Amino acid sequence: MQSQSSTTPSVGKPPQFYTWQSYRCAYDRLAPDKSVHGLPLLLIHPIGVGLSRTFWQRFCDEWYRAGQQNLIYNPDLLGCGESAMPSLAYYPSDWAMQLQHFLQTVIQTPVVVVVQGALLPVAIELVHRQPDLIRGLVMSGPPARTLIANPTPNWQQRISWNLFDSPLGTGFYRYARRSQFLRSFSTRQLFATADGVDAEWLAMLQQGAADLDSRHAVFSFLAGFWRQDYTSKLKAIAQPTFIVMGEQASSISRQGKAETPDERLQDYLACLPNSEGTKLPGRNVLPYESTTAFVQAIAPFIQRLEAVGAKE
Repeated sequence: MQSQSSTTPSVGKPPQFYTWQSYRCAYDRLAPDKSVHGLPLLLIHPIGVGLSRTFWQRFCDEWYRAGQQNLIYNPDLLGCGESAMPSLAYYPSDWAMQLQHFLQTVIQTPVVVVVQGALLPVAIELVHRQPDLIRGLVMSGPPARTLIANPTPNWQQRISWNLFDSPLGTGFYRYARRSQFLRSFSTRQLFATADGVDAEWLAMLQQGAADLDSRHAVFSFLAGFWRQDYTSKLKAIAQPTFIVMGEQASSISRQGKAETPDERLQDYLACLPNSEGTKLPGRNVLPYESTTAFVQAIAPFIQRLEAVGAKE
């Protein structure tokens, strides 16, 4: 487990902002100390209690420590971090439209999208909305494919949302952002070992959850608005795709619990027409839990994309 270096480009620098649909949205634009080279990376952080773009700080540190020279764009999704937090039910299409606007108005050049976990539907929607600005896709710990093949009924999603969007939900969020709950949940669901749930991780989550308005994005995720059938859109992704799976990857679905990491990886490889993948030590948050191995795994894939682009 790596600790964050004081030389991380994301440390000590205030975020930049842009406006989307009248909402103020935050992002980091990171660059190496030496000259910039290669395709920019667009990072999509996971959704959960206290999670935001700060999830990627450890990855960004290691990426540059390893000598990579890509620009990194690390945005806060609406409802998270230092972006606006309106009381809305957020769907993957909403966040994808936000990132499409970010691509068109801020980045304005093709990128490699790196997406964590069950925010994969946001990346899928983004690829289909703006294929010309996405050269490749890295999927870190994607969910069991049954979760994005068998949609949760709309009525069930709305009932869940209405329950969360109530005083009862607010009380639950206050409970869920306590250190004891965050440690227990992270140990049971996210990390391969309890030692991985370190003080830095817990402090990050508690700071990110300090604003109660951050609950709306979390409750949108828990209500299952992301659980739709993305099978046809997955099969239509033409961009090269690299899948990174934890050797101890687990699932929140009953069907997925019976699935091995090898089976999940093969399921995605069979569905995506231009894909490859690998397994790494760790469980479900590889860019944080197994940072060095994750960087070493995806860097050659991104370099191959750059080599192909240079020949075109």
